[in-house]
Amino acid sequence: MAGVVERRSIDVVPDDERHGSPVSQFTLWLGANLQITAVVTGALAVVFGANAFWAVIGLLLGNLLGGAVMALHSAQGPRLGLPQMITSRAQFGVRGAVVPLALVIVMYIGFFASGSVLAGQAVGELTHLGETPGIVLFAAVTAVAAAVGYRLIHALGRIAGLVCALAFVYLGVRLLHRADLGTLLHDHRFGLPVFLLAVSLSASWQLAFGPYVADYSRYLPRHTSARATFWWTLSGSVLGAQWSMTFGALAAAAAPGAFVGHEVGYVVGLGGAGLIASFLYFVIALGKLTINVLNTYGGFMSLVTSVSGFRGQRELSPRGRAGYIAGIMVAGTAVALLGKDSFLTSFKDFLLFLLTFFTPWSAINLTDYYLISKERYDIAALSDPAGRYGAWNARALTVYALGVLAQLPFLSTHFYTGPLVAPLGGADVSWLVGLAVPAVLYGLTARRGAAPGPAPAAAPGEQEGQQSPAGSGG
Repeated sequence: MAGVVERRSIDVVPDDERHGSPVSQFTLWLGANLQITAVVTGALAVVFGANAFWAVIGLLLGNLLGGAVMALHSAQGPRLGLPQMITSRAQFGVRGAVVPLALVIVMYIGFFASGSVLAGQAVGELTHLGETPGIVLFAAVTAVAAAVGYRLIHALGRIAGLVCALAFVYLGVRLLHRADLGTLLHDHRFGLPVFLLAVSLSASWQLAFGPYVADYSRYLPRHTSARATFWWTLSGSVLGAQWSMTFGALAAAAAPGAFVGHEVGYVVGLGGAGLIASFLYFVIALGKLTINVLNTYGGFMSLVTSVSGFRGQRELSPRGRAGYIAGIMVAGTAVALLGKDSFLTSFKDFLLFLLTFFTPWSAINLTDYYLISKERYDIAALSDPAGRYGAWNARALTVYALGVLAQLPFLSTHFYTGPLVAPLGGADVSWLVGLAVPAVLYGLTARRGAAPGPAPAAAPGEQEGQQSPAGSGG
């Protein structure tokens, strides 16, 4: 297992351990998106009022917009060889990065929990143990896979991409035998608020990958084309998500009473009984295993990044790695067991809540990396509170807070609706505000506050690729 179990965590991946091609990003993100939670996300657009025609279009627009932001983060991985969130120290400070990191950890636990609810139903049916034991068993398998790490994660993506694609082709055919596609798409009445809800649901789905997408591209060779990494990531994630979400929207439009609240049972019943049903339960569990391993792995990376900023750690022992992963698993499982009976409404609000906090982070991170720092980071200083990035960056943290606050008047969720939502016909455009406002503010304040200094140095033992010029993506 020595060559299989990953040794790296928050440390830089050396050049002699880099491997693979950007095509691996397509297979990973295709497999991660062809799964039941994405189906539910697509269904939500119809459940909350959109007709199937405009729901599918809105979902596609959101996947493309959010996916482009997510793929720009992915392109950072080969260039820096670091997990995604540790680069936030260059914007927020070595310790100040804990602010967005704390919210990222909540995200991972929430996605772990929501995925475990749906996968637990499938595992419970497949093993005849019931839902609660199914959730616990699924969580344990997820933790083991996350502990093995990077290579197994990519292997799961390749397997899930193939198996789940075949299953979704079959399910799509079965759905269209049961319901006429022309009838489902016949209603073309346009409603802006529900259309924008569909856009927001899929955009938030894609943007939520941003805080960990580079974790799975950081082993690619340093001089991998940034353009290739971007396009392979974008195409895999958008294709997988749109495929799943379109199926969910059509299923919800065809049989809202049978689908809503019984998503796993409906999908399996659509496919058939006996061995086919068992296969579909397996497919649901496999798809959720792939994405839940990403959430567990990303959660442990973010937790280590948070703690190490205060402890000065640069590496992590195998025992420490296992401990962090176990903590994420236990917390996510507890939330899953507590929230499994109110899943659908809670999940929709959870997605939109996440969007409020992660669009400002994405805007700041991408503005800094591509426009301010020009892809040049001092890797050693990312672990030194007394270094060029400091312990806390008040400017960036202020911009981040303003980015969150700027969205509140436009935000529409179950527990809070901003004052500008009604004048816009009920449309939620908060995520657009959350991208634009912090990007502009950070660009202005970072340039004004930047002090002249030497070019960033590569980490000890690393090549000068860390200082690649902007536009070198080929």
